[in-house]
Amino acid sequence: MSAPSAALHVVRGRPVLTWRCARPWLAISSAARGGGIGPRSWVLNATVVTDYDNPDPAAHVDEMAAELGLSGNGVGLLTAVDVRHEVTAVDGGVRASVTTGVGCPIWAAAREEAVTSWTPGTINAVCWSPVRLSEAALVNAVATVAEAKAQALLESGVAGTGTVTDATVVLCPVDGEAESYGGPRSRIGAGLARAVHAAVTAGLRVQNPRGEDPDFTW
Repeated sequence: MSAPSAALHVVRGRPVLTWRCARPWLAISSAARGGGIGPRSWVLNATVVTDYDNPDPAAHVDEMAAELGLSGNGVGLLTAVDVRHEVTAVDGGVRASVTTGVGCPIWAAAREEAVTSWTPGTINAVCWSPVRLSEAALVNAVATVAEAKAQALLESGVAGTGTVTDATVVLCPVDGEAESYGGPRSRIGAGLARAVHAAVTAGLRVQNPRGEDPDFTW
């Protein structure tokens, strides 16, 4: 079962990446829309304004999905990063598509008073496994994404393990014998870790992830 390719759209003047599934995939996600574990028919990663303050982001995602003709249950991720800066990496059959913004990185275990200012910044990861994962392996895979992301940030000199708004979705086929593990030394987790690491590392090289690049075309 092959993962769908991303398509770029424009909704109300802002870029949106979408993945439309020919049939549902099993997903785990931390997204505000479509989070949790269950079958999902689409994923979108949308650019929003820097000072985004919509009180109901899930409803906002549903509005965009309707405009794009996305039906069924899906996952919606939001970011102040221009999603045209998305980076995809593939390793061991696993695909990771990441938009990387670290305007205000934080250390996960830092005390709240250590965070003195807030600037929008989000790392959104959309990851596809070529084979079925058990629910436990899906949970493990989310941890693997976080570990690989943190390694990429550390190696790139970013003082933090991520941002307060990072979101992840890992998807796999609903059929087939399930892999029991998704950690960084498991069959699928190893490729997942390397793909996320490569995509985040490349994303960190973008000079102005929230700004428009004149070389981009719609």
